[in-house]
Amino acid sequence: MKRGVLFFLLGLTLFFGAFAFADEEYKFDLSEIEKKAYHLGGYAEFRPVLFRLDRDAAFYKLRFFNLNEGKTLEEYNGKIQLEGSLEKGIARLFVRTNSDLKYSYLGWDHDTSLYEGYLSLKPSPPLTFKLGKQTLLWGKGYAFNPVAFVSRPKDPDDPELALEGLYAASADYIRSFDGPLKTFSITPVIFPVFDHINDDFGKINRLNVAGKLYFLLYDTDIDLIALTGKSRTNRAGIDFSKNLTSNLEVHGEYAFINNQRKRVIDSQGNISEHKFDAKSYLLGIRYLTASDTTFIFEYYHSGTGFTGLEMKDYFSFIDRGYDLFLAQRNESLLRRAGSVTEDNYGRSNSMKSYLYLRVSQKEPFNILYFTPAITGIMNLNDQSLSLSPELLYAGIKNLELRLKAICLVGGKGTDFGEKQNDYRVEFRVRYYF
Repeated sequence: MKRGVLFFLLGLTLFFGAFAFADEEYKFDLSEIEKKAYHLGGYAEFRPVLFRLDRDAAFYKLRFFNLNEGKTLEEYNGKIQLEGSLEKGIARLFVRTNSDLKYSYLGWDHDTSLYEGYLSLKPSPPLTFKLGKQTLLWGKGYAFNPVAFVSRPKDPDDPELALEGLYAASADYIRSFDGPLKTFSITPVIFPVFDHINDDFGKINRLNVAGKLYFLLYDTDIDLIALTGKSRTNRAGIDFSKNLTSNLEVHGEYAFINNQRKRVIDSQGNISEHKFDAKSYLLGIRYLTASDTTFIFEYYHSGTGFTGLEMKDYFSFIDRGYDLFLAQRNESLLRRAGSVTEDNYGRSNSMKSYLYLRVSQKEPFNILYFTPAITGIMNLNDQSLSLSPELLYAGIKNLELRLKAICLVGGKGTDFGEKQNDYRVEFRVRYYF
């Protein structure tokens, strides 16, 4: 505990001390903006985290029932993300890799993944082909994207993080017009799901097809999106984005998922599977004030999420299993609860309705390269809340410092109230090269 406190005090000192050593201005070099045939870059990151555990919470009981980790945990994360591209004629090769190294109460863990790696061919200005691992960022939402059928979900606590892609073959065909319809594009995607190839997407040994139609109609961006195949059930959606004024943008998404399946456990431990048609949607705005304050506000309804009663039954069963473990050292009920947790009850924002609000202020009090922000996510089903203040400073060339806390507020049986942590504090040091 003392080492963690000292470390974060040191991080806080370094964060504010960096203002004193920041470059007053950047040098401008024309050679830096000349287009080159190749590009190499990326960043290295060090991110220590201090967790304050909630020993009465359901997720603490589920994950730490046979451990005694005290009231706090320390975790140390390192990351190197590399990317490079090479262009020759109509061809472009792009690669992005991600390497993570973590030290936690479980010991050392490391992983290296290919996030993207594809070859693109552009035989003519309107037409592009891509083959390989690629990230398809479909949807207009900032924190949530119900129509992102062929990409991994964002982390609402950090939605700008790069996402790992899927192995796929895709194409883009774009046309421009005069009149109300200014631009039209079509993006077909074909991707397989086999052992070791997109095998976390759904049922294996299947071929899936997705597509997006894009329209710039009356200055409104509109996408029509669909997915079919046997790895997941059929689904379709629409999104839009429009600038009402130069500083006010409104966006939305709607998704329909056919024959969605959901595993539910009741307070007695009975597991059942429900099949239904799910409807998810999002509506949001982005507003920039004259003083450079940015507001991002979104309402998100997840048709695949759990109701308040379903979550309370799940939490009650965990409590029951924990009591049995304390009395008899019997782990069976907790193991049963764990079997329906991953990618189900345990996923981020697993319930029905959420409000998201992020407020960031660029360079307050004329402090250059400094951006404080605060993010709130409220579960409308149980009124629990995640609140995340942060301080971002980028005044030293190629270096970014971020100090962030995530505080979880909620009562017994609520979404954020039953998380394993009361709060966490992290200090991220990221160097770009």
